Amino acid sequence: MLSGVVFRSSRREKRETPFIRPRVTPTQLAKVDFTELVPEPNELLGQAAVLQLESFENLAKAVAGAPTLASKEGLSAAAGVALKKHHALIAELRRDGVEPVEVMAPFTPELDRFREKIAGAEWSELLLGIHVTSGMLDDFFARLAAGLPHDRGARVRDILSEAGAAEVLSAELQRAIAEDPGLADRLALWGRSLVGDTLLVARNALRAAEPEGRRDEDVEPVFTELIAEHTRRMDALGLTA
Repeated sequence: MLSGVVFRSSRREKRETPFIRPRVTPTQLAKVDFTELVPEPNELLGQAAVLQLESFENLAKAVAGAPTLASKEGLSAAAGVALKKHHALIAELRRDGVEPVEVMAPFTPELDRFREKIAGAEWSELLLGIHVTSGMLDDFFARLAAGLPHDRGARVRDILSEAGAAEVLSAELQRAIAEDPGLADRLALWGRSLVGDTLLVARNALRAAEPEGRRDEDVEPVFTELIAEHTRRMDALGLTA
């Protein structure tokens, strides 16, 4: 979030020592019982499957715009992992005897709009958009899967936790920033602009599961964890979250 501009008066004032909120670390976070938040299992799987398909399509677009064969090779491998996750999730839906397309259909229009929002104006912004949003949402749905019944939760967590695009995207972004140092400020601003829309996708996945009377602060630790992980990804790129 961008800091506001502070105007200081020339008149001497008594000031209190400002409170500085420390950077969030995992040990400071309250733990949330995801069994209380998880939506109907097939609903969760349908939305997660559409997100993986959206990630695949964005990565395919990144492959098409990549400047070198080496970049194309790395990004195409990452796209393959996203597609593998998608197929694994729809296989989970078929275990229940449901048609995956029917389960995914309600989520598709909104997530198509989300994909357009994260595309960016240039190739490097597209890469950061994928890196930020897929990282946050894979983390979120993997944690939410802890509330799925029986051994399904473990299977879904394993699917979503498989390493895919993160290392490739990070390497490509670091290379682009090294070649154009002025790019860092633009990407930092772009990364901050993505967080709100990404958290909204996560928030919407909880609505059907929230018991009556649940307040926003009850689920705030979920989003605090996602933002902490996002901050670490941005720090690794040398960008300000």
